[in-house]
Amino acid sequence: MFKVLVSDPLSEFGIQKLLDAPDVQVDRKTGLSEAELIDIIPEYDALLVRSQTKVTPAIIEAGTKLKAVGRAGVGVDNIDLAAATNAGVIVINAPDGNTISTAEHSFAMIMALARRIPMAYKKLVEGEWDRKSFTGVELNNKVLGVVGLGRIGAEVAKRGKAFNMKVVAYDPFLTQERADKLGVQFGTLDDVVRQADFITVHTPLTKDTKYILNTREFEKMKDGVRVVNCARGGIINEKALYEALVSGKVAGAALDVFEQEPPVENPLVNMPQVIVTPHLGASTVEAQENVAIDVSEEILHILHDEPFKNAVNLPSIPANVLEKVQPFFKLNEKLGELIAQTAVGGLKEVIVTYSGELTDIDTAPLTRTTLKGILSHHLGAAANYVNAPILAKNRDIHVTEQKSTYNGGFTNLVTVTLKTSQEEKTVAGTLLNGYGPRIIKIDGYSIDLIPSGHLLLVHHTDLPGAIGRVGTTLGNNGVNIATMQVGRRDVGGHAIMLLTVDKEVNPDVLDSLGELNEIMSVTQIEL
Repeated sequence: MFKVLVSDPLSEFGIQKLLDAPDVQVDRKTGLSEAELIDIIPEYDALLVRSQTKVTPAIIEAGTKLKAVGRAGVGVDNIDLAAATNAGVIVINAPDGNTISTAEHSFAMIMALARRIPMAYKKLVEGEWDRKSFTGVELNNKVLGVVGLGRIGAEVAKRGKAFNMKVVAYDPFLTQERADKLGVQFGTLDDVVRQADFITVHTPLTKDTKYILNTREFEKMKDGVRVVNCARGGIINEKALYEALVSGKVAGAALDVFEQEPPVENPLVNMPQVIVTPHLGASTVEAQENVAIDVSEEILHILHDEPFKNAVNLPSIPANVLEKVQPFFKLNEKLGELIAQTAVGGLKEVIVTYSGELTDIDTAPLTRTTLKGILSHHLGAAANYVNAPILAKNRDIHVTEQKSTYNGGFTNLVTVTLKTSQEEKTVAGTLLNGYGPRIIKIDGYSIDLIPSGHLLLVHHTDLPGAIGRVGTTLGNNGVNIATMQVGRRDVGGHAIMLLTVDKEVNPDVLDSLGELNEIMSVTQIEL
């Protein structure tokens, strides 16, 4: 018999498959302290939680029989992933269970915003019959801008089309082919903010998506645009949104999430043109049951040694394979992070080529790590070692792993090629004995880079003074250059500069560099 502990409140319907399994005993004990959980966890094979239970390293260490920890929901912030991975415990979540609920809530907010329903309701229950103050707008023939076309964004787009809205969408993974398949207009972020009458955001919160809608973007929008956020607080700059509402640029906003929750002393909450709800996107009976059902099924698969899909930590690797591939994990992840930050356009294909000694070992874990590095640039913590292949497949990104006899004179060589809707990029790296990972090529230009820190990749024309003008511009703006490398093919032709700097460079400084005559492009990279 397997024993499963459910330590947070979950509906009986949600865990019914566990309850019905003849070889599984389910114990429901909620409200346990850490000490109480440590006392009883040694007898259990799996632990099922929501957000209340904090699964600490001490609990995992005590769980000597634990095979899996299941989180009935998306986030796993309450589970120590590093401790679980080190202990060989699989952590799973339920990323799909709340998709429809969140999409429906988002569209409900769009409709309520269009017809000002909460405001009219408030006036009426206060005893005032006021029909003139609440003239709304139709959704019919309006442009719905969707920022982030993952699972939830795609469902919102479907609903917009059902209301005869024109849907224009931006997503870093979106290609023309996938846009055509979904029946939406393929667009850039600039296209979305300039064209849309309603804008709804559905991205994870990452370094690149934080304040993706800011003062600059609001200035580009149509007068009278309406904005919805049921994704994550911080995707929209709340101060910029407040100013746009005050000026009348934005006619209304509907917010289910905030940078600080609860939103204490947040002026947006009391604005008459703003609708607010307390993070209710996944708060439906069906969503709560679905996430419990999904994670229960995954727990059963793990206990029965059957295939499972929603793990969020590193899968187990045989010891003999791990010993050989472990030194390359950092190199492969950094190659993925680097190439993702240099590529422009929707991702279509990833090719990882191994040469030298790497041709004789199982490199699948390394390819998975590379893919995680690529996807995490856009998806943040939502992309991990286990789900990266599934995330790529769901976004129609083709992944190929291949072996090559060419090693370029290196004992081992990893080459990553990224094809997008607009271009093809290549980076290559190796391990130097005693020195660790090195990036040795970017798009065919030879370099020698330690993959760490703040970097600037500058494409320029190889003319006298170009390097000096870049250095002077950075120096005049208080940016210290730690290292500089230059790669070129022909004298006076196209060349690259790769600078390591001491701090993140202000966007205004990047713009100043881009205005220099010899400079073709400047890309800031964080590794």
